[in-house]
Amino acid sequence: MNFCCFDFLKRSETKKQASANDEIGDAFSRLPNVKYFTYHELEIATRNFHPENKIGEGGFGSVYKGILKDDTQVAVKSLSVQSKQGVQEFLTEIATIIDVRHENLVKLYGCCVQESHRILVYEYLENNSIAQCLLGSETGQIDLDWPTRAKICKGTASGLAYLHEELVPYIVHRDIKASNILLDRDLNPKISDFGLAKLFPDNVTHISTRVAGTLGYLAPEYAMRGQLTKKADVYSFGILVLEVVSGRSNTKNSLPDEKQILLEWTWHRREENKLLDVVDPKLKECPTEEVLRFIKVALLCTQAAANFRPSMSQVVAMLSKDININENLLTKPGLISDFRNFKGGVGTHGSASRTKAQSTHKGASSSSSTSLMTTIVSSSPASFTQMEPR
Repeated sequence: MNFCCFDFLKRSETKKQASANDEIGDAFSRLPNVKYFTYHELEIATRNFHPENKIGEGGFGSVYKGILKDDTQVAVKSLSVQSKQGVQEFLTEIATIIDVRHENLVKLYGCCVQESHRILVYEYLENNSIAQCLLGSETGQIDLDWPTRAKICKGTASGLAYLHEELVPYIVHRDIKASNILLDRDLNPKISDFGLAKLFPDNVTHISTRVAGTLGYLAPEYAMRGQLTKKADVYSFGILVLEVVSGRSNTKNSLPDEKQILLEWTWHRREENKLLDVVDPKLKECPTEEVLRFIKVALLCTQAAANFRPSMSQVVAMLSKDININENLLTKPGLISDFRNFKGGVGTHGSASRTKAQSTHKGASSSSSTSLMTTIVSSSPASFTQMEPR
């Protein structure tokens, strides 16, 4: 009897593929609102996934611009066979966003699951991501004035507040970063890529899980201990705001040592009363007080102690109103340099392992946060200070 190891491996891979397809099929039976596309439909829409139609690429695979039969423009996210986003993350992304509707969240039209193909079909956003139009190469950049940058920050904050505080169960995105904030024709922001998102039951305040996300945007308590709460998203958002205000990435090795880590440099500038140094030199005209307020909000969001960070609804209020922030009571941020040598499973698109829900009384951990935020932030009329963190 002849036996070939390659035949065995091939049969093994086939069984794994069949098992994955069964898992997806079972999951889809519980998602009746999902629209299914055939692979042939998407081949036609993208001109056989022509390189000229490619608009993005990452660890998960590639994104192509496509046009459906009804002339709807779409973004087709095709997961590669070697994608770091596995079956579970693929299903999570669909289940998380298919029924969610908000002006600052990208809309999922449907998906394709056919043989080895895993494809998500999203609305097409003309101006790509912040990473490309603001932080990328000069050729791909767009001249974003201050009102537009402020709109991007406020819109992203609004989308996160919706995920954290208006949905049941609420959602922690886990991968808020410049490349996951897309811009439409009018430069309105939309949060995308929910492959790492976590849904939290109403009586759960945090989850202990394997770390996944993007180094540089990870909150310290999550990066070091795997303790995930809504405040991890708040931290990531703070980093994003600093990138939008400064027009540079959160890490930039080509700069002098003291400037390489944006958050660290910003904190040093704050200590020297030179926060305006952080502002993008390309912003020739901008309201100084408003820009400074945005930077201080970012520092509030990135404080080392998670319970000192504001909720996203508080962030929306601070960004939208002329609120005085007492920066003297700001605590030191959780700096990347404090945990840059941490090796515990951090990846750009790491997959989450089995999670353990931690159920505690919601009010137990919020009292110190409430009192601190009431002291730090004051306004007239004092509407913001009366808001309770969720």
